[in-house]
Amino acid sequence: MNANLMKADTLANVLTEKMEDPNANIVLDLKDVKISYSGELAVKGISLSIPKNEITAIIGPSGCGKSTLLRCLNRMNDFIAGASVEGRILYHGVDLYGKEVDPVEVRRKIGMVFQKPNPFPKSIFDNVAWGPLINGYKGDINGLVERSLQQAALWEEVKDRLKSSAMTLSGGQQQRLCIARTLAMEPEVVLMDEPCSALDPVSTAHIEDLMFELKKDYTLVIVTHNMQQASRASKYTAFFESGHLIEFGETQNIFTRPKEKRTEDYVTGRFG
Repeated sequence: MNANLMKADTLANVLTEKMEDPNANIVLDLKDVKISYSGELAVKGISLSIPKNEITAIIGPSGCGKSTLLRCLNRMNDFIAGASVEGRILYHGVDLYGKEVDPVEVRRKIGMVFQKPNPFPKSIFDNVAWGPLINGYKGDINGLVERSLQQAALWEEVKDRLKSSAMTLSGGQQQRLCIARTLAMEPEVVLMDEPCSALDPVSTAHIEDLMFELKKDYTLVIVTHNMQQASRASKYTAFFESGHLIEFGETQNIFTRPKEKRTEDYVTGRFG
């Protein structure tokens, strides 16, 4: 794995050290992370470790800081006026907010799929190929597009109409196209912000099945309001309330044997 987040010689040393690190299965390590908008705290001192090749769900009531935290993991919050981050977010030991780190490279290695499908007004093929090409991809672009669409479980449905507009696809197909577009950039981590909230149950099932396949090659972090989805899809769950991390652990324990009363109240529907 070559993260390419900073100068090559410095990063090579970091990754060599990590190969011998017993905690090398931790992809993202958050240490006392605080996120503010114009000085008002939205995320309040979060410490959390996200393991490799697993699905980690972030749950909690609206406005609790879930999406804010997700956006800071690949520096999407850089585009929000007044947003600031304190603490450390380590990607394989590299501080993502370090002065020497290129945020564009961060977003290549840590991709994001948004709540509402947002295909470009281009062909299906161009939606997948555009990102790699503008970033200087020199390989077999046809092969990359096919591979990405196959990984997103969409290839068989669109292989005969790659030049058709992406806007002709159904909502569920558009979301899988957006996933393929993210995978074409060859990230290691895929962030998903409510990826099924705008989809019907059949399309939701497709996306959840896809998540299980993707975790073989990627680390997934999802934000969801759907308790059933979190319990079905994730290995680990983090419960947030009012900007605080209330509890984090294996999903089965969070839903059946939570340590905190607030967690139990939320997952059993007493509030939220």
